[in-house]
Amino acid sequence: MRKLAALAAVVTMSVGALTACSGGNYCDDLKSYVNTGKNLDTKKAGDLDKILTESKKVKSSAPKDLKDDWQVLIDYIGKVKDANGDTTKLAELAKSGDMSKIQTAQEAITKQAKDSCKIDMNSTGSN
Repeated sequence: MRKLAALAAVVTMSVGALTACSGGNYCDDLKSYVNTGKNLDTKKAGDLDKILTESKKVKSSAPKDLKDDWQVLIDYIGKVKDANGDTTKLAELAKSGDMSKIQTAQEAITKQAKDSCKIDMNSTGSN
């Protein structure tokens, strides 16, 4: 069950406290991504479609050094969506070796969001 909670946290990592955004398009796109993730239900394909669309938008405006990190998250969200709410598949996904890669990407994105956009992505809620 903990792994499922971690899975949801990764997908909804964007649900955070926002402060003033100071970095142009990327920060605006990131803010939109955060707002989209606020009420995300990882068991609803429509919600995952929305966050996937926002993730791709953020990746396109992301600084060059974060584009690969965003792609890692986009790929992961796609896998969560493909699981179609099946808890067994989601548990298998949470156990996969991808989690350390996802965590590394999440940490890089979170640090840059805080440093450049003044967005705290560590203050997440759960769904």
